[in-house]
Amino acid sequence: MSSEQPFQLFNTLSGNKERLEAIDPKHLKIYACGPTVYNYAHIGNARMAVVFDTLVRTLRVIYPKVTYVSNITDIDDKIIEAAMEQNVEITSITEKYTKIYNDDMLKLNVLAPDIQPKATEYIPEMIELIVELIEKDFAYEKEGHVLFHVPTYQNYGKLSKRNRDEQIAGSRVEVAPFKKDPADFVLWKPSTDEQPGWESPWGIGRPGWHTECSAMTKKTLGLPFDIHGGGRDLIFPHHENEIAQSCCTSASINEPDSYAKYWMHNGFVTINGEKMAKSLGNIILVKDLAENYHGEVIRLALLSSHYRQGLDWNEKVIHQANKLINKLYEIKDDLDDVTISDKNENNLDAISILMDDLNTPGLITELNNIVKEYNSSDSKKVNIKNRLSLISSVLGILEDETFNEISEEFKNKINDMVLKRSEAKNNKDFKTADAIRNQLIELGVEINDSSDGTEWKLKL
Repeated sequence: MSSEQPFQLFNTLSGNKERLEAIDPKHLKIYACGPTVYNYAHIGNARMAVVFDTLVRTLRVIYPKVTYVSNITDIDDKIIEAAMEQNVEITSITEKYTKIYNDDMLKLNVLAPDIQPKATEYIPEMIELIVELIEKDFAYEKEGHVLFHVPTYQNYGKLSKRNRDEQIAGSRVEVAPFKKDPADFVLWKPSTDEQPGWESPWGIGRPGWHTECSAMTKKTLGLPFDIHGGGRDLIFPHHENEIAQSCCTSASINEPDSYAKYWMHNGFVTINGEKMAKSLGNIILVKDLAENYHGEVIRLALLSSHYRQGLDWNEKVIHQANKLINKLYEIKDDLDDVTISDKNENNLDAISILMDDLNTPGLITELNNIVKEYNSSDSKKVNIKNRLSLISSVLGILEDETFNEISEEFKNKINDMVLKRSEAKNNKDFKTADAIRNQLIELGVEINDSSDGTEWKLKL
């Protein structure tokens, strides 16, 4: 990318949009907090993964080398609880759901991180960090617990912009009697015989959640590194605590950006205007969505809203993505015999809008413009294929050579729905028939009723 068009990124730490300037222009380093593996991935997990995968794809067009690290949390109280409920070893839970998560993300064309560290592989580094915090009087041990003493770090709250009262109210940490201060957070906790634990200077125990990323970022990327990110819910307390731990040990205590220079956070996913929650029964799992929609359709829908904004997941969002993907594949197939130049030569204007804080909705608008342009009589096929090639590579779409092939499973599903619709019509249950018809349309299926019966085809 030319120097005239720098990549600009909204930095949560400064609260401003800033020009991205790599610490080492030859090697950009990114870390994003991955999932806690005890259940199936939902679209909130998927949005984070897709956003950062798109960021990495884009930055690899600009920088000669980009290293992307995204971790797996495989030790956590929720994991322990799930293992106890199912009466299985913890590794049975974590290995199962790590594989499921990675498989689900692969369906969405999320490239595997260069490094995917697991928390349990870095326990010695976590213990080393905690020991140093105690030695420097930033942490203390009490009743088998080790806690970070928040008042000792004057820059606490710089990332989240929270004052003292807000820090305590939003800390999510139990106000235990052994705490010196209500805002203090756990670095290490004791384990019972039924819980997993590791030898430490404070007895058999396990790390607090916040400790792991400080240890893993230092080990995998070194400090400082360029971009740290994750979902907006991690700003406080998780990322705030990471800064405190790292700036009081390996980084500079007076410079919060000496740990990570830029902080990037994606917004929440809501479902038809409501917060996604178990209590509301509206959690949408990737595996369930993937049964009805191609992974690239789901991916494009997740990118349809700017990453910093909330994304309201509804039928309209997925329908529009499905419609656009089908049109793009039709164009791609039609351009199969057109020869193009190197996609990175004199063609970067096609993704210039992404340089403004990863503006994916703007790039999707450009895709719609390509569809309109292609349908006009004066369309230039070489130019369109050049642009489409680069745009699709950074958005992670148009990568499935078998997209237009219909699986037997899908055919059987549609045939079954068509049969049920016909039965409903014969029974004069037009409400059910119309509902099934709408479902078919949502799946990209066009139906044609005649005196000979009902025929269907995929809409392209």
